[in-house]
Parts: sequence; structure tokens; C-alpha cells
Amino acid sequence: MLNRRILRVKAFKVLYAYAENPQLTLKETLSGLDASCEATRDLYLYMMAAIPAITGEAARLTEAARTKFNPTEEELHPRMKFVENGISALLEEDPDFNKLTEKKKISWAGNDALLFSLVQTLKTRPYFQEYMESETSSLREDARLWQRVYEEEFEDNEELLSILEDSSIYWADELPYVLGTCIRSLEQMGRTGRWNFPPLYQSDILSAQGKPAESDRDFVHRLVTAAFGKYREYSTLVASSVSQWDRERLYTTDNVLIVLGLAEAETFPEIPTKVSINEYVEISKYYSTPKSRGFVNGLLDRLTKGKGLL
Repeated sequence: MLNRRILRVKAFKVLYAYAENPQLTLKETLSGLDASCEATRDLYLYMMAAIPAITGEAARLTEAARTKFNPTEEELHPRMKFVENGISALLEEDPDFNKLTEKKKISWAGNDALLFSLVQTLKTRPYFQEYMESETSSLREDARLWQRVYEEEFEDNEELLSILEDSSIYWADELPYVLGTCIRSLEQMGRTGRWNFPPLYQSDILSAQGKPAESDRDFVHRLVTAAFGKYREYSTLVASSVSQWDRERLYTTDNVLIVLGLAEAETFPEIPTKVSINEYVEISKYYSTPKSRGFVNGLLDRLTKGKGLL
């Protein structure tokens, strides 16, 4: 599930926490790293649990319309295609999915306003109307509908983002990545009729397929351990490589990214240094200032060349 890009982001976050609070130990930092990794898979479970939650809300609204005073003919005899979609039924009946969500206390209970809003919004979408009007019915078709829901309705939903921020410090900015994982799960469910809990690390997936892969968990632990151990040394090197004026304006985010880049270049000589530099430049676009991209790129390039790593 977790690839090297998102693992570098997680390494950046825990090292930034250490930079802001130097009293943290390596053990505490690595523990925070592991908690962050597991939280991403918890978010995946939460977002997959949206399927039976939304379907249940649609069923509730359908029944309420049917039993209201003076219902229309359409309300009396509604199309039940969405309410009876096979993807929701598959998840509701999957013992592993239910066991995991219960164990981790993952639930959409209490988010009635968001569920109501999502169902009402879906009714206005052309792709949903096309699905409801189709005379065919299959698990693949249900899966394709949910894939569109995940592509269209969640990423920029402010109410959902607010809920995620209140639920976990790790969740809100990882939603786009998790939605991609959910979409891949839905494609597999439509094809195989089964839900599988994705392994935590991408390397675990490759190993299960018989493909040789270095452990991603080992990679990120070694990276954080190396950056933590040499944080002061690398930070001093960064400070000595810029002017006094730039040193006073050096952002902690930029410093942490450069420290990680140096640590990766020294710890993993098999990874091309330019690849490592590009990864931290990409991260700087999202977590630092508009000028950080050029600064991180230029300084990492100069320092790795100076240490004979490029």
C-alpha cells in the first residue's frame, strides 16, 4: 500500500517533529513513524466503510419517501439498483472487513449530515443517473460506479476533510493517496468478487507476487535512523553552506528535507542521488515555501557533489 514517495513524506514529518522538539528520542520518533504508517491503512478502511454507510443512508431515504404522506408513484415504486448494489453487500458480508472495522472502531456513525449530503449530491450527477437508468446489473458495473464516486465526490469535500482532521492528525493530507488505493480495491472487487486488505507496504505486495523487493519498512526505518543520528552534523553543514543572511531565513522544513536527502544519499548508495534529490524537491512543493524548490534542489546538489555522492 505505502510506496517510497509517501514513506519519504512520513519520514519528513517525523524528522520535522524531532527538529521542533529535540527532546524526542529515536525510539519515540520511530514509534511515531510506525503509527503514521498504520494510520494510512486505517484511513483506507474508513473510506471503504463509506460504501455501506452511503448505501444505508440511501436505503433510509428511499424508505422514508415510500412511507411519507401522499408519496409519488416513483417514490412508491423506486428503482432499488443503488440500494442493492453488490459492492456494499460484499463489504457488509465480509467477515475480515467487519472484524477489522470493529477492532479499530472505524465507523461513519454520527456523520449523518455528510451522508445525507453525499446521497443528495449523487442523485444530481449524470454518471449516477446513467447508472440508475441502465437496464444491466453486475458487480463490475457497481464497482465502476463507486470508482466514479471516489474520483468525483471525496477529495475536495470540505465537510469530509473537517471530519478527517478531527479524527486523526495523520488523515487529512493523505486522503488523495488513500482514494487511489480504494479505487484499485474497487476494480479488483468488481473483477474477482472479493475484498482483500492491502498489505501495509508496497514491497509486501511485490513479495507476495514473487517479485524481489527490498523491504520498504526497513528502508524508511534506516532512513529516519540515519537522518536522526546525523541531524546536527548535517544541519551544521547546511548552515555553513549558505550566507549569513540565508542562514537566518532558513526554514526548518527546508533544513529537514536537505538532511533527509543527505542521509538517503549516504545510506542508500544504490539509489541514484538525482532520484533522491528529486523526491525531496517534490515534497518541498507541498510542505514548504514557493522558493524552497530551487533552494532544496540547489543545496542538495552542491552538498552531495561536495561529499562525493553524486
